[in-house]
Amino acid sequence: MEGPPPQYTVKTIDEYLEHLSKGVFQAGMSWRVVAAKWPTTRKAFHGFKVERVARMTDREIDALAKDERVIRSRPKIAAVVHNAGQILALERDGGFKKHLRSFGDYEELATDLKKRFKFVGDSGVYHFLWTVKHPVPDWHEWSRAHGMNWEAKAKAASAAPGRAPRSKSQLRTKSRASASAAR
Repeated sequence: MEGPPPQYTVKTIDEYLEHLSKGVFQAGMSWRVVAAKWPTTRKAFHGFKVERVARMTDREIDALAKDERVIRSRPKIAAVVHNAGQILALERDGGFKKHLRSFGDYEELATDLKKRFKFVGDSGVYHFLWTVKHPVPDWHEWSRAHGMNWEAKAKAASAAPGRAPRSKSQLRTKSRASASAAR
């Protein structure tokens, strides 16, 4: 994914669950894989209707873990079901959106969400809150403060000897160098 992810104006707890779940499925995977499977994932999770997803049984979770149309990670599928139950509980206890706004500090909210939801870490919380237009710190400052200096990692990865090229220009340069070495 190039640039920041799109932001959405969410109106329902179902939409909150869908955006939270994208981060759950993305953990350790390419965004491209998640995006490619998202239409069938949305259908498999009943359009992310919180009340329906929260009631999914172990049998339904097992069936989804065998369904090639979705990302077949049983722990992640079970996490989405768990997270739906957590959102529903917060909604019944005064409102999920109200809960998000009840924290005066980003880090306090992030800590709460990481404890409350499964398969949601630092990056997942930041991504979720960003996509639902909840206030978050500046990305560059936040990522450096959390030991995630992506710019430095990208530069180091592209400069590392023996690394696979990352861009078309690097591919062309590598091909030319290989051709010269072969002569």
